[in-house]
Amino acid sequence: MQKVIRRTALARNQAQRKAIRATKTAEREELKDTLRQRFAYNRIQLDAVRSERERRREDWMRGPLAPQRDAGPEGASFGALSPQAMNPPTIPKHLRRKYINIAAGDRVCIVKGKDKGKINEVTRVDESNETVTVKDLNMADVHFPEWLNEQYGSKSPFQTVSLPISIDDVRLVVALDDPATGNTRDVLVDHVRGGGPFLEREYATTTPRHTRYIAGENIEIPWPRNEPLNLKDEEWDTLRMEVETPTWVPSLHNSPFPPSVMDELRNKFSKYRVRHDPEWVQAKKMEDYKKEYLQSRSLWTPKGELLAMVRAKKEERLKARKDANGNYLMDTQTTSFIEDFMKGKAANKASNKA
Repeated sequence: MQKVIRRTALARNQAQRKAIRATKTAEREELKDTLRQRFAYNRIQLDAVRSERERRREDWMRGPLAPQRDAGPEGASFGALSPQAMNPPTIPKHLRRKYINIAAGDRVCIVKGKDKGKINEVTRVDESNETVTVKDLNMADVHFPEWLNEQYGSKSPFQTVSLPISIDDVRLVVALDDPATGNTRDVLVDHVRGGGPFLEREYATTTPRHTRYIAGENIEIPWPRNEPLNLKDEEWDTLRMEVETPTWVPSLHNSPFPPSVMDELRNKFSKYRVRHDPEWVQAKKMEDYKKEYLQSRSLWTPKGELLAMVRAKKEERLKARKDANGNYLMDTQTTSFIEDFMKGKAANKASNKA
């Protein structure tokens, strides 16, 4: 029975190590893919800036002879960005922030870019790439395909939209009461920390579960209030009364499902299982008892007693050759051989010097 327990424990540990290695490999591959997407995203921006500088220099050099770039087949979308600019690369889950302390409805101030210093309301927070979309700020023209414009009923080849901004490039604006004057004024918060207590949210709300505070001051920042959803029951919806009606009463005398269901959910013959049938456990115990009985019975014979005595004497001799630290001591024959060898070596060196 001990062998079975040990084998199960070893198999479980091996499976855990294998799972850890697989998780690390998946995280490494996900990070490589993210870096590849990040480099491609930055490459598009750098190419757009470089091409615009080249066109500006060409227009300056040619003067009146500069080409009219807003004409031709692609002239309608000249100067507009690619739709890929609206989708920054995602961040791996193991590298994301634990708490996102900005929600839709908050007022933020942009601290980097062309709209630096402007304040407006957040309309969208994307946790996958840790970006926010601010209303009427960081605007840019983005050209979309014709089929997409037709789907939304737009005739213009481009649309002016707000591009996502990194959370690191915005600061939360909070209205606080001045203790000296008693007036309420907007304060730019540099550092916001998240933590408990954790809140219970309504269904389909975007409010985070944690509570946020001003770092260093321990002042709680309330989350923006969201309008409740106007939900109504339809004919195809299941009523709450039908869902909460109990249809099964648990009992200690009967299991909630037949034992055969457990064998279907997990492999009955897997080496990773830790629960076994009573008949199988009893059979393994009988095998262990039989093995112990045969080992004890072998000592009752003259041969068994002789072998046990020989083993005991051998252990005593080995124990006598050890010192207090448990290290083996050399016998006199080995010591004398080493001394003779060292003396002969020293004599050879002296004769060579002479």
